[in-house]
Amino acid sequence: MPTPPAPRHPADYGALARYYDLLAVVAFGGSLRRTQRAALAAGLAELGPAPRVLVLGGGPGWVLRPLWRQCPQAQVLYLEVAAPMLARTAARLRRTPPPPGASIELRLGSERALRPGEQFDALVTFFVLDSFLPETLPAALLRLDAARRPGAPWLVADFWPARGGWRRALLALMYWFFGWAVGLEARRMPPWPAGLAALGLRPTWEQRFFGGAVAAQVWRPA
Repeated sequence: MPTPPAPRHPADYGALARYYDLLAVVAFGGSLRRTQRAALAAGLAELGPAPRVLVLGGGPGWVLRPLWRQCPQAQVLYLEVAAPMLARTAARLRRTPPPPGASIELRLGSERALRPGEQFDALVTFFVLDSFLPETLPAALLRLDAARRPGAPWLVADFWPARGGWRRALLALMYWFFGWAVGLEARRMPPWPAGLAALGLRPTWEQRFFGGAVAAQVWRPA
């Protein structure tokens, strides 16, 4: 009897892996990349050249080059739930290998794939917290926080929750599109800022992009 396929992760964007970067540029110009670069520059500036960094939901791997530009010997664990995204990241690394002294482990999975005792000098969650269901977000944040060394920064680049106006309409459109395109289960923005605050963290640095719809932040213990 054939083994049934593993259940698909509710935030698996693999079906769009080939077009993901292009979609971001078409929809938002360079705003999303500027947001990520800003968060990396602010959050990694004090960590030295070789921190151990967790990247969760990095997509097709664009973020690695600016990360290593900031910390050229960073030891990166790259967690991604979509196998096609991970394959594109591997192909990108074959074209542009890590700099001397740097390393990377590509691991298929979500935050649940973190192993007991794994600890990191920085967490990077770029455009991933908005994909959680409100009821699953707290447990996911707890797992991630358990892997954060004391005092380590948590770098966030994400869409900011909106109560009305064009930003709320934009979020509604995005959730509709990704629900249709990849079966994203989330239909609204989970309260991720409140979730991080509940862990005893606060944003020590912030910059907004795309008319305030997108935030780059660095969260640290309050």
